[in-house]
Amino acid sequence: MPKPVKYHYGQFPPTHVNWVKLIPLLGPASAALARYDGTLTAIPNPAVLLSPLTTQEAVLSSRIEGTQTTIEEVLEFEAEENSENLSQEKKADIGEVLNYRKAIRTATDLLGELPLCNRVVREAHKVLMENVRGHNKAPGEYRRTQNWIGVPGAGVEDARFVPISPEELQDGMSEWERYIHAEAPDTLVQLAVLHAEFEALHPFNDGNGRIGRMFVPLFLQEAGLIQSPMFYISAHFEANREEYYDRLLAVSRDGNWTDWCVFFLKAVEIQAKENQAKATAILNLYGDKKVQIASLARSKHAIHILDFLFSRPIFRATELTKAGNMPLSSAKRLLLELKAEGLIVTLRPSSGRRSAVFAFRELLNIAEGKVLF
Repeated sequence: MPKPVKYHYGQFPPTHVNWVKLIPLLGPASAALARYDGTLTAIPNPAVLLSPLTTQEAVLSSRIEGTQTTIEEVLEFEAEENSENLSQEKKADIGEVLNYRKAIRTATDLLGELPLCNRVVREAHKVLMENVRGHNKAPGEYRRTQNWIGVPGAGVEDARFVPISPEELQDGMSEWERYIHAEAPDTLVQLAVLHAEFEALHPFNDGNGRIGRMFVPLFLQEAGLIQSPMFYISAHFEANREEYYDRLLAVSRDGNWTDWCVFFLKAVEIQAKENQAKATAILNLYGDKKVQIASLARSKHAIHILDFLFSRPIFRATELTKAGNMPLSSAKRLLLELKAEGLIVTLRPSSGRRSAVFAFRELLNIAEGKVLF
């Protein structure tokens, strides 16, 4: 068995990358990102309209770490009045996804008061690990023991990768923080280096991968490349998981920062285009349904109903009543008309005291990138 790859002491930040290989990728990645940001700017309330994409990012980033759940399961769990039919394992998976969303909201709020720094990262980690697997592994605190990456149950001698020692970790994280705010030849390459370094430092006992990927949109916002931290990169990492890990490993094993940066820049370009396509489709859907909902609802609260459907594309009938501030009889009528128009489909019929659960099918299809309903 090959020896474990160990952290690259003294090699961060890299003193040399092959710009001949990187420069042809910078223009396309930056242009795709700028076009996506232009679409973000056109969206009146991105936190509401792009809510399903944020959930999907949480699902995919968590899936890279082995969590097994889907966006439909997460949203349905939120909508259901109880979760008795779910296994403890499924509830735990969903809990991790919900915490991911909370964590990035926490970090975003903190960035209104603080620069992107270790404190923001630690606070996000604290929320990420709250009441889920790993909650007893010092949430929000950098580790004080050596960790390693490898087959579960295997010892450090059989590890694939051994991160920085706990004695050197604090200095490593301080240097990482300084590089966030350092002058760099290119911001996207700087981000690529920061992501790889965070994963190599592996500063927490658990949750490092998710925090490292969460850092990507936070940095893009901090650097002024996007107006809000709604950039979804995990789809590419999840689809190319083996290469993702191999490129990261090669940084420490071979000092190969360049090929990692190549992989990262391509991921930014590909995901910027995919994000823009989905955001544009959602914006167009919002415009189309604005007129339709107003006609069906025949209420001054039609816009609240519309925003509710976009923020909660899987919902209970009783939730719609509250969102629209309407009598139950009016809500029932509206639900029937929404179903007749094909806007929503029934996921769970009402049973006893349990309200029916519905899905806004077109929005979910856009978020998933395929026809679900």
